[in-house]
Amino acid sequence: MSPTSSSMYSVADKARQSRPIDPSEPFHVSWVKGKTILITGGASGFGASFFRKWAAAGANVIIGDVDDNKGESIVRTVRIATDNVNLHFIHCDVTDWQSQVNFFKEAVKLSPHGGIDAVVANAGVSELKPTFDKPGQLDVEEPPKPNMHVIDVNLVGVLYTTHLALFYLPRNPGSQPADPNNSQRKADESPRDRHLLLIGSMASLLPIPQQILYGTSKHGVLGLFRSLRSTAFTNGVRVNLICPYFVDTAIISPVGRAVLAGSNLAKIEDVVEAASRLMADSRINGRNLVVGPRIKVVETEGEWRYFEQARHEKGTEVSQWEANTDDLENTEVFTRRIIGIMNAAHEMNGWIKWTKDMARALLLMVKEGPMIISTWRRQNGGE
Repeated sequence: MSPTSSSMYSVADKARQSRPIDPSEPFHVSWVKGKTILITGGASGFGASFFRKWAAAGANVIIGDVDDNKGESIVRTVRIATDNVNLHFIHCDVTDWQSQVNFFKEAVKLSPHGGIDAVVANAGVSELKPTFDKPGQLDVEEPPKPNMHVIDVNLVGVLYTTHLALFYLPRNPGSQPADPNNSQRKADESPRDRHLLLIGSMASLLPIPQQILYGTSKHGVLGLFRSLRSTAFTNGVRVNLICPYFVDTAIISPVGRAVLAGSNLAKIEDVVEAASRLMADSRINGRNLVVGPRIKVVETEGEWRYFEQARHEKGTEVSQWEANTDDLENTEVFTRRIIGIMNAAHEMNGWIKWTKDMARALLLMVKEGPMIISTWRRQNGGE
C-alpha cells in the first residue's frame, strides 16, 4: 500500500467504516433474534420477504404500508407460520410526515424492550407512465405540472424515514453504539445495536432510459448513503445500502417485463440474503451490496472473467458485489478533514461526559459519605 492510500484508509477508519464484505463468509440470520425491526413498504415486494425471513428468525418486526388489507393479512399469516407474536402492522404513508411519526411512535410502544434496533427504508414505487421527459405539445403556453409521486415516495419518504431513524435509534434502551472497528468481536456476540438499512437499486448506479424520476430518486438514496455513513457513527448508528438489479417483483412494470424478456433477473432470495447479512452482522457499516443475476466467475491468466450461469460449468457462482468500496479511502481534503473534526468532537464529548459522571460521583461521595460510614459502623458493631 502506498503512503497516500495508507493515509486515505485512516479516513475510512475514523468514519467507522468496516472492512470490505466477503459474500462467501458465512453468517446466521438467527443473530437478528430479539431485535425490533421497522420496515416501510413491508406488505409486498422486498419488504414482505424481509418480514417473513426475520420474523421466522425470532425478530420483532413491525411493518408499515399504505395497503392495510395486505399488511394485516401478511402479519396474520406469518404469526401463525412462525408462532411469533411480536409481529405487527401499522398503516403508514411514507409521503406523509405525520403518518411516519405515528408509525415510529406506535412501534416503540409495541417493542418488547421499548425501543427500535433497526429501520429499513424500503418503501418504493416505479414510474408506470413515464412522462417527465415528455412535457407535451411545444406550442402550448406552458407545460403541465409533472407528477412527482415517485420522488415523494422514493426520496422524500426515505428522507423522512431516515430523519426519524436517526432520532429513535440512539434512544434505543439497552442497545450499544455500533462499533465496526471492533473486528476482534465475533458477529454472533453482537448486542442489540442501531442500524439503518437503505434500499437503493441498480438505478442508483446506472441510468435507466425513460425512468427519469425513478433514477433520480435512487441516485438520491445513494447520495444519502454516501454522505450519511461517515457521520451517523456520532450517534452510534451504522448505515448500509443494498442495490438490487431487476428482480421479479410487482415494481417492474409490464413494459419493463417485456424489455427484460429472456434475460437473467436477480433472485429475490439473494436480495433477502444480502439484506439479512447487513442486518444480522452488527460489525458491518458503510457498505453497499449490489445484488445481480447469478453468474460464474472464472480466473484465467490472472484476470477474472464472467459468464452467465448456464453457459459455464466451472467457476464460482456469485450474485453480490460491493460498490462504492473505496469512497472513504480515495476522497478529497474536505471530507478527510470534516470526518477528522467530527471524530475528534465525538471523542471529546465522550471525555466530557466521563468527567461530568465522575464529578457527580465525587459530589455524591462528599454529600452522602458520612452517612454511609455511620451506617457501616452501626452494622459492624461500631459507634
